[in-house]
Amino acid sequence: MRSLFPVTDLTTTAAAPDPSGLLTDREWSLDELADAYAYPATGASWLRANMVSTLDGAAQHDGRSQPISCAADMRIFGTLRALADVVIAGAETVRLEGYRPARAREAFAARRAAAGQGPAPAIAVVSGSLDLDFALPLFTEPLVPTLVVTGSGAPADRIAAARKAGAEVVIAGEGTRVDPARAVRELADRGLRRQLTEGGPRLLGQFVAAGALDELCLTLSPMLAAGDAQRIAGGPGVAVPERFALASLLEEDGFLFGRYRR
Repeated sequence: MRSLFPVTDLTTTAAAPDPSGLLTDREWSLDELADAYAYPATGASWLRANMVSTLDGAAQHDGRSQPISCAADMRIFGTLRALADVVIAGAETVRLEGYRPARAREAFAARRAAAGQGPAPAIAVVSGSLDLDFALPLFTEPLVPTLVVTGSGAPADRIAAARKAGAEVVIAGEGTRVDPARAVRELADRGLRRQLTEGGPRLLGQFVAAGALDELCLTLSPMLAAGDAQRIAGGPGVAVPERFALASLLEEDGFLFGRYRR
């Protein structure tokens, strides 16, 4: 992995010049990736998204992101999860991608302990209807209780089923609608300030429209998919597109890994 755009506020050891004066071209260690993608040390909540897109804008192929991903993308995916307090995902993404509980990883254990974090991030599933299978391992076998984020008008029997399965119910909206900005606040109020959303596109679009997204980690896959696959963000548009600044750019095997901040 090679740094194409090193910036001064990142630890980019792998991009340091070798004796020849060229950038070192090697796979970054997990520690180097974790340093490069560290959350801001402000103590405030910070919502970052991690998404992948083909050259022609497809966020998935046959309904899943895995076919347009790569090994380096999955290393960054794992690193971002390991840094987060909570991983936020929409119900449809949870179903399509077969979400399981986040696992503890020895490579990040000391880093998480030093940051006052538990062994693994919690998973927070956003669903207005709570049309979820609470018998799945995501709810029955997590290291950290799974959260379900819903509205105050969600069906009472589904709220009861979620709680019976051991999930924590977070009310973040009126009726069956989840307010994206309120979801961020409610999770932060529970001490889950380092937030990571993995979409899907509809949920990410809601965060963007609400002005709640602080950072986008985008993998640009050197593939063309055509078809009518979703973009990384869908749903309502914004009146004026919001400009984000490029914080870092990495490359491996033609895949570009960009990090953009508000």
